[in-house]
Amino acid sequence: MTEQTFDHTYDVVVVGSGTGLMGAITAARAGLRTLVVEKGATFGGSTAMSGGGMWMPGNAVITRKGIPDSRERVETYLDAIVGDDAASERRAAFLAKAPEVVDQILSNTPLRLKHMPEYADYFSETTGRSVEPEPFDLNSLGEDADRMRKGPMEAPVPMPITSSDFKWMNLMKKKPIEAFPRIALRVAQGVGGKVVLKKNMVAGGMALAAGLVAGARKAGVELWTNAPLRELVVEDGRVVGVKVNRDGFDRTIAATRGVILATGGFDHNMDLRRKHQSEALTDDWSFGNPDNTGDVIEIAERAGAALELMDQTWWFPAMPPLEKGGTPTVMLAERSLPGSLIVDSSGHRFFNESCDYMTAGRIMLGHDDGGEPHLPAWLIFDQTYRNSYVFAAGVMPGMAIPQPFYDAGVVVKADSIAELGRAIGIPDLVAGVERFNLLAGQGQDDDFQRGLSHYDRYYGDPTNTPNPNLRPLGKGPFYAAQVVPGDLGTCGGLKADEHARVLDGSGSVIEGLYAVGNCAANAFGKVYPGPGATIGQGVVFAHIAAQHIAGRA
Repeated sequence: MTEQTFDHTYDVVVVGSGTGLMGAITAARAGLRTLVVEKGATFGGSTAMSGGGMWMPGNAVITRKGIPDSRERVETYLDAIVGDDAASERRAAFLAKAPEVVDQILSNTPLRLKHMPEYADYFSETTGRSVEPEPFDLNSLGEDADRMRKGPMEAPVPMPITSSDFKWMNLMKKKPIEAFPRIALRVAQGVGGKVVLKKNMVAGGMALAAGLVAGARKAGVELWTNAPLRELVVEDGRVVGVKVNRDGFDRTIAATRGVILATGGFDHNMDLRRKHQSEALTDDWSFGNPDNTGDVIEIAERAGAALELMDQTWWFPAMPPLEKGGTPTVMLAERSLPGSLIVDSSGHRFFNESCDYMTAGRIMLGHDDGGEPHLPAWLIFDQTYRNSYVFAAGVMPGMAIPQPFYDAGVVVKADSIAELGRAIGIPDLVAGVERFNLLAGQGQDDDFQRGLSHYDRYYGDPTNTPNPNLRPLGKGPFYAAQVVPGDLGTCGGLKADEHARVLDGSGSVIEGLYAVGNCAANAFGKVYPGPGATIGQGVVFAHIAAQHIAGRA
């Protein structure tokens, strides 16, 4: 047997430059020579494209505020919603290390984190277990500033918008006293910072990813772009290195202590998605990183890795692209605001429109009851709604919806509900709206309990009483906007244990191989427990993997 030769030797190789950067920082700070290889031309991956929030129960940012909570409460919550869909040891490991990871981010990166106090867990009335980065100066990265992946949302003027800001910006017309000081601050940071201080302030996932890159550089991590993984090097059943193609040249790299797979999932591999998830999906509904094609999952599977939860995705309802090759449009608060409802081809509602986005997507595809997908689906709203709230992340209250939405058939407008129903091919829309108006008029959703949970109300309109999520549709014109089950990325993949070690089909550990992030199966099974749970578990398990490699688990 020919002995494997290596072009480079490191202690740890991290594949992917999103949440895996946390593992790289931990490994390097433990004295291990660490390399990050990134498939694309930019750093950040799905993390940079996210909202940047992290669900991290028990962290110091929260406890310093004196907010009461306990590990036992979180365990009870997760046990109830996850059940047997994922190993309990995985979530126990997450809860044990989440506070430590927040401490490490604050100590070993330039990031400052702030509490998200009103953002509730998705299946309880508990609020505020998440944190997000404060706006961050991208220019502080130097040459790396131009190597950061951009997110799917962009403000009309330079301004860093946090998740907390987004809620109030959407209510700028209804709650101007709360909204406009926030907007003014962010415009001052964005426009003023750029013109006067030569700063480029960013927020959300881009801020988080940029801060992790800065932390990795400071720790001495080496980072490569344009270096997709081609193969795992396996000797005597142990992963000892990787083969990558860097800038068109094959390189074989030894990883003497371990390889951490920290890439995205298979967001843009439609063969895998239609096989495991739904034939109804199309290739232009995902917000996921375009580089997420599932190649790393397939490479690991060839090395003996087991897969699980391949039918699961971080669903996120959206409007479809306005043109071929375009991207979908974010639909977050739109579903929760009063004066709107979502119907399928029956003309009637089929779920609580204000529920969390992962649950909404599962219901739209019929995954909740095994039925047929509720497609096509339409968001129906009136002119008062259009005059009151931001639409499609950039159309300000009262502005006319831009013509390209109509030209693409994504939005339809009519003077009456009956006419609107005929235009979108749903004859019974009138009856569906009548039923909704009856319930909305009394402020009580007997059919789907919209507006009862704290999460529902978070994106509602607090000036609308008695229910911030319900108002009957009034005067026309009326609108219908297409809604599709978009997503933030898949969350099924490599089966891993509580140390993030990849397991084979028999449940045995594949030595030297770890998996975190969206290429690993969701530690929370089939649910999204709270805002930022995907990024939260990604950074936590990357840290856990690196600690295990360093012998500090």
